[in-house]
Amino acid sequence: MKQYEIWLINLDPAIGAEIKKTRPCVVLNNNDIGLLPLKIVAPLTDHKPHYEKNPWMLTVNPDKFNNLEKRSVIDLFQLRSISEIRFIRKLGELNPKIATSIPKTLEMIFEPEM
Repeated sequence: MKQYEIWLINLDPAIGAEIKKTRPCVVLNNNDIGLLPLKIVAPLTDHKPHYEKNPWMLTVNPDKFNNLEKRSVIDLFQLRSISEIRFIRKLGELNPKIATSIPKTLEMIFEPEM
């Protein structure tokens, strides 16, 4: 389970507006950080045209590297630290262009208000 790999993960149980069910997620944490069997992930969900207005959602088109079946978005507003037990199987990995957009997007999300 390495940074920017896409895994099928069981996200249930979920509460409220949290993304639920078994779905693809991107591993975000640095490979060398962490002692516990946990990973920080962001879920992928079906692409909808109005998501393009949300700067925290990154569009991912299916390709031979990610092995996704349909156009999706990474929802970087729904980060989670989850147990490695929830991981079902590796699907693929992000293309480097999208992967390099993730830190910039997270910086925008976590930028302190002044």
